[in-house]
Amino acid sequence: MALLSKKDANLILDPLADNNPITIQVLGICSALAITAELKASVVMAISVLFVLAMGNVVISLMRNIIPSKIRIIVQLIVVAALVIIVDQVLKAYAYELSKTLSVFVGLIITNCIIMGRFEAFALANGPWKSFLDGIGNSLGYGIILIIVGFFRELLGSGTLFGFPVLGNPITKTGLYATGYENNGFMIIPPAALIVVGIIIWIQRSRNRALIEDN
Repeated sequence: MALLSKKDANLILDPLADNNPITIQVLGICSALAITAELKASVVMAISVLFVLAMGNVVISLMRNIIPSKIRIIVQLIVVAALVIIVDQVLKAYAYELSKTLSVFVGLIITNCIIMGRFEAFALANGPWKSFLDGIGNSLGYGIILIIVGFFRELLGSGTLFGFPVLGNPITKTGLYATGYENNGFMIIPPAALIVVGIIIWIQRSRNRALIEDN
């Protein structure tokens, strides 16, 4: 017997493509612009959001019947803030240099509209298991885009991946000739992230015409 029913599997699979939180719902764009100049930062942010959203969805789902509607947003913020603090402390303990690179952006997970949106739209209306799967699916959909954008921005902008040279050493001129890879500085500034995301959206819609909105 399959571990997941078709509906449960769709909770994970749909956000990966046809209902991706960044390319379809256009949420979480700020972090896609801010921290994807390096692939390592993109991966860590993706893992951080995975933890916060999956665990947060479960906690909100367990509390959904006892949370007064008038203060539900406050409760949601407290839950996500507590989880973000855990992530921040773990990063400072085991990856201090990276935690300094991400700095304020980890704290901004608290206001990530993907997380608050899933709390409101799903966790408050469904049980813990489905909410957990929904959190995993949406965070994976978010993380995949961050990693793709981070991959191309670091590769083309710095000639490296995870800090290791991939496209050769920076260009050096010897007489009339030049050797090595000349870094594309444009790729490491935020507007480049919008271009990469735009290309992903174009490819996604060209492969699935049902995603194209009618005028």
